[in-house]
Amino acid sequence: MQPITSIYKILIITLKPNKMTYFYYQTNRYGQQNHNQEQLEELKKQYMHIADKKNWRIIELPNGYYQAEYKNLENEKHWVDVTRRETIEGAERAIDSSIDHYKKKLRVFEGPKVVKTFK
Repeated sequence: MQPITSIYKILIITLKPNKMTYFYYQTNRYGQQNHNQEQLEELKKQYMHIADKKNWRIIELPNGYYQAEYKNLENEKHWVDVTRRETIEGAERAIDSSIDHYKKKLRVFEGPKVVKTFK
C-alpha cells in the first residue's frame, strides 16, 4: 500500500528590470483515492484491529518506563510498539487516545452522514 504523499511544485520567476518576483505554488495529494477496494478493506481491517483494546498490552522496560504495544495483525507473535510513558496510568491513557484516534479514522469508511435536512 502506498503512503499518502504530497508533491510540491514551486516555480519562482524573477524579472530583472523591475526586480519583481512571481511565486507559483501547486500541490497534489495522492492518497486513498488511488487505492483499490482490496487495499481499503485491508486498511479498515487493520484500523478495527488497533481500535480493539484487547489487542493492546503494556510492558515495563529495563529503564523503568512503560511501553504500549498492539498485536501485529499479520503475525500474532509480534507486537508493535507505539509509545513509552513514565507511569502505567500514562501508558493506559496513551492506549485509550490511540483507540479513539483509530475509531475516528474508521468513521471515514462509513461515508458522509446527513446532519440536517430541509423541507
